[in-house]
Amino acid sequence: MDAKILIESFAEFARSKNVDRPTMIRILEDVFRAMIRKKYETDENFDVIINADKGDLEIVRIRQIVDDNSEDIWDHDKISLAEAKKIEPDFEIGEETYEKIELEDFGRRAVMMARQTLIQRIKDLEKDLLFQQYEELVSEIITAEVYQILGREILLMDAEGNELIMPKSEQIPKDRFRKGDTVRAIVHKVEMINGNPRIILSRTSPIFLERLFENEVPEVYDGLITIKKIVREPGDRAKVAVESYDDRIDPVGACVGMKGSRIHAVVRELQNENIDVINYTDNLDLYVSRALSPAKVTSLQVNEEAKRISVYLKPDQVSLAIGKGGFNIRLASRLVGYEIDVFRELSGYEDEEDVDLSEFSDEIESWVLEELKKTGLDTAKSVLALTKEDLLRRTELEEETIADIFKILKQEFE
Repeated sequence: MDAKILIESFAEFARSKNVDRPTMIRILEDVFRAMIRKKYETDENFDVIINADKGDLEIVRIRQIVDDNSEDIWDHDKISLAEAKKIEPDFEIGEETYEKIELEDFGRRAVMMARQTLIQRIKDLEKDLLFQQYEELVSEIITAEVYQILGREILLMDAEGNELIMPKSEQIPKDRFRKGDTVRAIVHKVEMINGNPRIILSRTSPIFLERLFENEVPEVYDGLITIKKIVREPGDRAKVAVESYDDRIDPVGACVGMKGSRIHAVVRELQNENIDVINYTDNLDLYVSRALSPAKVTSLQVNEEAKRISVYLKPDQVSLAIGKGGFNIRLASRLVGYEIDVFRELSGYEDEEDVDLSEFSDEIESWVLEELKKTGLDTAKSVLALTKEDLLRRTELEEETIADIFKILKQEFE
């Protein structure tokens, strides 16, 4: 393979991969200089001139002529007068020789290896460019097409044919994809594993929901409304705290839209995820009350040291505060950054007949009593004010154990 064919085929391949001309020339020169170093141990006294458009290559070895008996005769950039005269009879000591080296001089095997190296360099460059391209897109929404569905992940293709991955953990549980489906997701993270970029997409990230709001709500996109925090149970429920820097703009109303027009588009994309949009406030009591919506809080107590909040509600509001599957209270706790404990309000009578839990140590095992006390329950009536579901959520006790506790405590007041 001569230089012209080698360079032209490489240039065509490089252009098909959208490699710019300066980078292409740099790669060519690097590979040819590597060949020179392998054969001559150094490339310091060589000029490499490449014209990728015409497929021209010129490698020139430059050496200074020294006396045949000079000690420098063995230096890489020196040549004896006798050797120089073989190139040009008129040469004299002190002049420089410019000797053209043909590609064939390196041997067929070296040329074939150079061809493979050039192709590999382009492929590596392509991977680096892909990594850089998607690293800049992290946390941004992209659209891709499903082309293979595997057990633990789905593989997608972007518009340029690059492979993207969405693991099962980053899919909404209700997502059901088929080959050829168009999917919207954010670029979650980009990794380089064994030299290959791995681009991971996500539909469960709170940032995905934030980007959807930016797309649907111009005030959010323009920065007039700020999303302070988002918490999600993907596919089931989400809570979004928003704040407006313009007193004339109602942030909740703007996000929801006329008759829910704006938020409906977001809900549909998230497989009918129930989204609560609430007004952010620095007033913790008010923030907690809003976070527990639709339940109405009667009163609450904040324990800053333990980062816990005890919330008291009327009996008919407790199930609303906890929500189906406990989603509402879990999300509210994450939104405000405190562990929220829900209590029924024991209004209408005094608790002087209440009994300390330690009085039941003969009937209830000590570790069970400790588990109850960990959640702030230290009297019989404080336990009976809760449902079995409340205790299952707030403690690590089994359902059978909780049933026995209720039976023992109720007998005390019968």
